[in-house]
Amino acid sequence: MARVTVEDCIEKVPNRFQLVMLAAQRARKIGSGAPLTIERDNDKNPVVALREIADETVETENLRESLVRSHQRMASFEEDEEQIDLMDGEEEWEILAGQAAAAQSGGLYADEEIADDDEEGEPSLEDLAGGAAGDDESF
Repeated sequence: MARVTVEDCIEKVPNRFQLVMLAAQRARKIGSGAPLTIERDNDKNPVVALREIADETVETENLRESLVRSHQRMASFEEDEEQIDLMDGEEEWEILAGQAAAAQSGGLYADEEIADDDEEGEPSLEDLAGGAAGDDESF
């Protein structure tokens, strides 16, 4: 194959975007010293990568996996749960915070009882208006 085109490779990788990403990944691997699976024929790394994909001399699934791994920010691994050492005074702080939360859930002061207001203790509308309804002396 003297020249490689996208049409030669699109049968192997139907999505053009994926094809470009896979070819770029393979070209980076070739540039970092990976062995070639075809003759170079004085071609540059991207052309060699496309020719390898068109000839199916490299597995596209392996290229996909290495592409995903190269774009991951953090490698996934299982962590054992660690015991976190508390700093000096943290235990006392947690106790005080727990007591404060208990006091807030029981009212402003947990030790005092709040008396319920009776309806008799509420002011009447007349009291709120400032006097009896029949008083016209203020006009």
